[in-house]
Amino acid sequence: MQHHLQNLIKSLVLLCLVASLAGCVTSRAAEQKARAERARALVGTRATYCAPPRKADNRVDVDRLIAELVDINANTYSFCIHRYATDWDDLKLILPRAREKGIRVWASIVPPSESPPIAKTYAEPFRLDYVRWAVEFAKLSLQETNLVAWSIDDFTHNLAKTYTPAYLKQMLDASRQINPRLAFVPCCYFPKIKPAFTTNYCPLIDGILFPYRHESAGANLKDPSLVEAELKQIKELVGPGLPVVLDIYATAHSRLGATTPEYVEQAMLAGKRAADGVMIYCHQDPQKNPEKYQIIKRLFRAWAAEALVREGERPREP
Repeated sequence: MQHHLQNLIKSLVLLCLVASLAGCVTSRAAEQKARAERARALVGTRATYCAPPRKADNRVDVDRLIAELVDINANTYSFCIHRYATDWDDLKLILPRAREKGIRVWASIVPPSESPPIAKTYAEPFRLDYVRWAVEFAKLSLQETNLVAWSIDDFTHNLAKTYTPAYLKQMLDASRQINPRLAFVPCCYFPKIKPAFTTNYCPLIDGILFPYRHESAGANLKDPSLVEAELKQIKELVGPGLPVVLDIYATAHSRLGATTPEYVEQAMLAGKRAADGVMIYCHQDPQKNPEKYQIIKRLFRAWAAEALVREGERPREP
């Protein structure tokens, strides 16, 4: 009797171990699948970032924004929540209209280094509560499925004091418990993307938004010749599974100045060759910046046509 009882106990223990192991494998497979889905939403990005057209009351002119995104064949728009207290409400207006046109949306917020007392305004309404932002973006992305990613500007300028690996994990765990398909793609500058960053942060994030500033050989916005070399170095560090979206300054930087239309074109072409997507900072006004707007439109349209050919569809007539 005792012998049978011992065998039964051993069998039950073995069954528990097998079930536990199977559960771990299933959980790991689900995590890998969700991570792959998040990456797929980033690859092939053709986007503009921030600076939407606004009405006299400073609310986003959603009709005009969507019309311009369609005109340039953008498949993604990154909306920055920062300048106005109504930005969170405007994001909710942008999303369904963008979804109707097949346009994906990223939501971008600002770090402490771009908030009071350093800057004039917070990202409203959740300010510096980044766990709350993560939760609210995840909830919104379940309602509006074209909200595929969120980002934090100047992320790598705020690692030590704010975005420690532990706090970032807390943020992303909270988000992914609600929607495991929502990607997190922080803004990361070249000098900060080192082996320690790769070890501590790349297992957590879903991609990198890389603002090119020629920082491997003296920061400037005049020389696009190192776009491919810097992208290659970053991708060698982070590995092939982490998408890197190139962020190109079409709008002037406060310290480094303005870019030329020729610079924007050459940087875009280099990014197409070496990055997983291209984002333009900022969204260009077709009346105020017609030359840059037309360059973006021409290249995005050409790339969209190439993508359709690869997928076996007929390109849309201009």
